[in-house]
Amino acid sequence: MTQPPLLRGEASHAVRLATPSQTVGPFFHFGITPDEQFGSLGANAVGERLHLHIRVFDGAKMPLPDAMIEIYQANAAGEYGSEGFSGFGRLATHADGACTFETIRPGRVRDAQGQSHASHINVCLFARGLLRHVYTRIYFAGDPDLAADPILTLVPEDRRATLLATPAAGASGTWAWEIRLQGEHETVFFDL
Repeated sequence: MTQPPLLRGEASHAVRLATPSQTVGPFFHFGITPDEQFGSLGANAVGERLHLHIRVFDGAKMPLPDAMIEIYQANAAGEYGSEGFSGFGRLATHADGACTFETIRPGRVRDAQGQSHASHINVCLFARGLLRHVYTRIYFAGDPDLAADPILTLVPEDRRATLLATPAAGASGTWAWEIRLQGEHETVFFDL
């Protein structure tokens, strides 16, 4: 294994700092998200149709115009990868740091231990400044199953709101959610 490079102007006895092996973004718009085709999940899927409007902000509360968001979710019956509904979507954010997925509200899912999870969407975020992608979940505010969700209950109560999408004002069927990469109201990310 080679030693990391020295910082500019440092003597050879200085502490060496690790450097990233690759950067995440901002190349998404050119290669893997050239259009919005992966933003519509299962146009013919059965279930409550919704638009999920996501905005990404950096630590300075500035929108990230070059992030990539991948989502994976169950169908309305709580099943992953069912016929007619892949449950997978991928979009790049626009100049305002936002993107909107057209999907259905997922059903409750049972894990391998038989525990029931509240309706949620799994999220993987790629963005400049991250050395690797991060994972989180989107839950729906007002869902009566939230209090018993085995993952959400691991999150300190004062941080749970960072995982809740809320109905968008004046837009029927649209849910809004923000990802904050750091700082006040930083989104909870999971170590997978």
